[in-house]
Amino acid sequence: MRSVGIKTLNNHLSEYVRLAASGETILVTHRDSVVAELSAPRPARSPELADAFLADAVRKGWLRPPLLPSNGAPPKSTPVAPLSEILRELDADRSNR
Repeated sequence: MRSVGIKTLNNHLSEYVRLAASGETILVTHRDSVVAELSAPRPARSPELADAFLADAVRKGWLRPPLLPSNGAPPKSTPVAPLSEILRELDADRSNR
């Protein structure tokens, strides 16, 4: 475990990120108080950034995961009405104005 001041961290960020990625924990200090920790991601963390954002949104309650597993394809849509009927009703609605 190492500690580093914010100014030094700012000047040598890539070095400290490499150390953290290799498993070392870096304590970030400001005026001799620890203000943050820099460490490698948890093993459960996805390496993909988009997956990490989605997992964080689920944890915060912004999103809910699907109730049923999907096969990846969108659900089949069934037409409500033929296009000609929809256009005819639209024309009728517009003429009533």
